[in-house]
Amino acid sequence: MFLTFERIKELAKNQGLSLNALEEKLGYSRNTLYSLKKQKASTERMQEIADYFNVSLDYLLGRTDNPRIMTNDETALVNGQVIDLRKAAASSMLFDGKPLDEDDIDFITAVLSAHFKNKNKD
Repeated sequence: MFLTFERIKELAKNQGLSLNALEEKLGYSRNTLYSLKKQKASTERMQEIADYFNVSLDYLLGRTDNPRIMTNDETALVNGQVIDLRKAAASSMLFDGKPLDEDDIDFITAVLSAHFKNKNKD
């Protein structure tokens, strides 16, 4: 759970909040967040924290390094498998072999999403 604590601490810092200030905003008692160093929080509490920072629960729990919440526009069902379109776009390269920037990834994700939506209508 230490990774979860560190991620929450970093997210709070990025918003200019101390952990105590974050606890106040969320209506938690003092040192609630510090307890995450050693013990698990309830799913509801973790979801509240994820929602507050607009990150995925998987990110808080350390299951992914991508803080973005995946939307239906970022997934597609291809041959019976759910594909993360954003991840597929991010692993692509430009023609000159350079990695894509966030705007390019957003664009390719949108194009892939539209393609698969139209394809699945048939």
